[in-house]
Parts: sequence; C-alpha cells; structure tokens
Amino acid sequence: AALTVRFLTRRFIGEYGDMEFIYSHNLTVDGREILFHIWDVPSSQEQAEEGSLEEKRIQWADSFVLVYSICDRASFNILPPKIQFIKAAKEGQSQEKVPIVIVGNKRDLHHQRVVSSEEGRLLALSLDCGFYEVSAAE
Repeated sequence: AALTVRFLTRRFIGEYGDMEFIYSHNLTVDGREILFHIWDVPSSQEQAEEGSLEEKRIQWADSFVLVYSICDRASFNILPPKIQFIKAAKEGQSQEKVPIVIVGNKRDLHHQRVVSSEEGRLLALSLDCGFYEVSAAE
C-alpha cells in the first residue's frame, strides 16, 4: 500500500491496515495518456481468502507488480507459487506472456535486510519477470 500511494501521490505514509483498495490514476507515458487501475491487495488478506477471489483478480488484471519486503523472508518466499499461479491462469488462456514485475521494497532499511538483491534478481530471472528494488519511504 505504501508503494502504491507513493506512486500515486508522491507522498510516503508508513502505516496501513490490511485493507484492499482499487485506485485509478492517469499518467502520461511517452506522450500518451494512460489510465491505470490498481487493485492493491495486502498479501495477508490474500492468503486468508479462497482461490476463486484471487483468480478473479488475476483475470481482471493486465499486468502484475508483486512487492516483498527485503526485511521479511516470508514475503519473498510466497512469490514463486503466486507467480506460477498467475502464469497458469493468464498464460494458459493465450500464448501472450503476462507482464510481471517483482519489487523488493524497503531498500532504505538495508541494516535489516534478510533478502539480498541477488536473490531477488535471480528469482526474477528464473521466473522471467522484471525486477527492481525501491524504497517507498525515499
């Protein structure tokens, strides 16, 4: 949620509850106006739900940004099965590759890091995803 709000408003807010939100945002990219719809779902909520709702979200989306905390190994470890689930649901219907980006957040908290940049890059490479490390706070 902090990363989404930072993208939309350029402001950092550090504390969020486990709430799901859909945001809409216009952005100009390469001279073209693009309308983003962002369905922001905390992973703690996702894990507690049944698969049909998660499948609905996957069918709704055109691309995916999966965010983990570099300070939380569990948030990183849930990515491979989640990405495989997304790919099976989306790519099984067509031959088009689904755009997926893995983002390691909290780069500013390097002293608390438990997931290395290299691990993130290797995971993204092995699953054919993009990869970035960022800091919503900075």
